[in-house]
Amino acid sequence: MEVSKETTDRSEKLKEYEDNGKGSENSSDIQISNDSPSIESKTKVKKLSPTEEKQRAKVEKSQLYIQVAQKQWPIVYAAEYNISFLGLEKLHPFDAGKWGRIFDFLKESKMVREETIVKPLEATEDDLLVVHSRNYINSLKLTDIVEGINEWSMNVAGITEVPPVALLPNFVVQKRVLRPFRHQTGGSILAGKLAMDRGWAINIGGGFHHCSAERGGGFCAYADITLSIKFLFEKVEGVSKVMIVDLDAHQGNGHERDFMDDDRVYIMDVYNRGIYPHDGYAKRAIKRKVELNHFTDDVDYLDAVKNNLRASLEEFTPDIIVYNAGTDILEGEPLGNLSVTAQGIILRDEMVFAKARELNIPIFMLTSGGYTRGTARIIADSILNLRQQKLISCEEADSFMHTETDLSDVGMSHSQSEGSLLSRCKNACVSFITRSSTQEFDQVGRENGQSDKG
Repeated sequence: MEVSKETTDRSEKLKEYEDNGKGSENSSDIQISNDSPSIESKTKVKKLSPTEEKQRAKVEKSQLYIQVAQKQWPIVYAAEYNISFLGLEKLHPFDAGKWGRIFDFLKESKMVREETIVKPLEATEDDLLVVHSRNYINSLKLTDIVEGINEWSMNVAGITEVPPVALLPNFVVQKRVLRPFRHQTGGSILAGKLAMDRGWAINIGGGFHHCSAERGGGFCAYADITLSIKFLFEKVEGVSKVMIVDLDAHQGNGHERDFMDDDRVYIMDVYNRGIYPHDGYAKRAIKRKVELNHFTDDVDYLDAVKNNLRASLEEFTPDIIVYNAGTDILEGEPLGNLSVTAQGIILRDEMVFAKARELNIPIFMLTSGGYTRGTARIIADSILNLRQQKLISCEEADSFMHTETDLSDVGMSHSQSEGSLLSRCKNACVSFITRSSTQEFDQVGRENGQSDKG
């Protein structure tokens, strides 16, 4: 396993933050508000509406909670996550292939292979209708621009922030753009179940926190966070309270709108106040709001996360944590405008997982925003660091990997041994033929000599 050389420094720095912290809970660059003085209210029991009854039935029929072998890490990924639509994806700064590169880095490190990660199913229309309205789903399909011609994809163009997408036939948009989003959404839903089964899970994708039941935006077409929580409430025993820890650089206005009046869901959101989406209405749903200024650095950022995560978990005891781990907080990110280093991101993830594991609260991570190509390497390094710090593990997967490696080595050794034997036989044969030919030639020479003398 390859982990970058800064790992020891990270661990020491994290211990520093945990022991005494630097700065105060209310840095001059950070505005914190707790809008929920009485969080642990009792869950109200109410009769389900006809719509809610239909949603429950759809959850029960869903096939997204697939069986997972013990040799598989609770790490969810499929090649179908990656987006490519005729090169137009390059018109948006989002790295539309980062998910595949994260997986490739983990494979190169010998942590995982194809057989030891979980490949999710694509979320079906019925799965999506557990949260989304039929009108919203239809809006992602066909839209009239010219009277009588409804082959265009206006809403998807707005969501992806790539205007030329509006001019692509919708069947192309469905296959090249929305299908990858649906695979990632299926991955987020499955990750929630895996976290309850295994204690933790990571979806190498998802985190579409700008999408709500009725509206997409900011490169988020499906409300995977809301869906994963709804599935947990309806289908997994023992889940009645959920905490969303949203540490993407942007406000998570999608899930906030969806859980506006739901006391079962506690939202902690740490974001740059000066950037998209500026959704004042959605902010009302945030139980612990931490607003950052432009260029907030590692020290202030990590203090804010540490102190507010601790305070949030003192106010509310969830059955599971949804961790939206956006890397667009990285210094130099064009849309996040913060100044957190790669090491700071890795420390942040370690801090969140360490707290959840300390309190024995299941947690699943979604990779969310992160726009430059360098973020894939950072996410992979962070996952490797979580493993090295023993915050995530899968003994069966490790055992399988070692067994396969040993068998491979034995096969290679056997092959080399056979090759060596064949080589020796070949050399012996050549030597024998050469000696025989020489002896025969000498014999003929002697006979010819005797003939001349006669």
